[in-house]
Amino acid sequence: MAVYTEVSDEELEAFIADYDIGEVISCKGVAEGVENSNYMLRTDGGDGAYFLTLYEKRVAAADLPYFIGLMEYLAGRGISCPLPVHARDGKALRTLAGRPAAIVTFLDGVSVRRPRPQHCAGLGDGLARLHLAGGGFPLRRPNGLTVPHWRPLFMHCASRADNFAAGLRAELEAELTVMENQWPANLPSGVIHADAFPDNVFFLHDRLSGFIDFYFACDDMLAYDIAICLNAWCFEADGAFNVTKARLMLTAYQAVRPLSAEEMAALPLLARGSALRFLLTRLHDWLFPVDGALVKPKDPLEYLHKLRFHRDISGPGAYGIDA
Repeated sequence: MAVYTEVSDEELEAFIADYDIGEVISCKGVAEGVENSNYMLRTDGGDGAYFLTLYEKRVAAADLPYFIGLMEYLAGRGISCPLPVHARDGKALRTLAGRPAAIVTFLDGVSVRRPRPQHCAGLGDGLARLHLAGGGFPLRRPNGLTVPHWRPLFMHCASRADNFAAGLRAELEAELTVMENQWPANLPSGVIHADAFPDNVFFLHDRLSGFIDFYFACDDMLAYDIAICLNAWCFEADGAFNVTKARLMLTAYQAVRPLSAEEMAALPLLARGSALRFLLTRLHDWLFPVDGALVKPKDPLEYLHKLRFHRDISGPGAYGIDA
């Protein structure tokens, strides 16, 4: 979450008037994340607490019905997530300050800054349930940040990559070639969250209370979603990989949705590719920041370290499980 677009009091008042949620008590920008403008909204009616999101230029307007529909679909199948609020005309997607915008319900819980092993187990269980619940969702959205999209990102950054870290350009070039030649196909696919980082997963008393921020959700390999989570949840602040967290996450996931032998074998490459994806998008955001954005770019080199870890392991057994 972040704030790129400022909303005037008059614009906000006119926007909220189309909803049955009362009058605004407070509206505060949330300076986390990197994609959209988000505000914590409190009113004197309805549920009282909401999130207001303005979708910025990197989110295609054509994708918004997928995101809104997916949250409603998952909620209807038992997954705890924010629900879009419909205005009096029945629409959940509207326009505010020249941007597509939506209000969603507030989800109780907190994100954990330093996940503990029990959080990783809860995530594994919840992610598997989300994957199963997404089955049958009628809309489709291809992953817009997978292998074919990585090289254009790299090319935009290539001339400045070595200024960021010595030899980075050549290393990224080599990694891209590997991914383009070896990326797996025909693994089980379906709806994935694609951004289930700790700040997008809420807990109450160490129990998972739900998922937020579905604006990277798409249709892709389910095991790729697990690979993203291995990177986001199982490395410590000093860069060390925590095999206990990985084992608990994967064990809890498989208790709900067992992985095939092919998925298990592909995990190291998928995790390596996931690290490359976030390295490239972070590098791009660092080198080409949005002027005036209330958000701090994240360190790309964190994901270079993770990429090298997955590249150097001998197989999925390094994640603490019986491969």
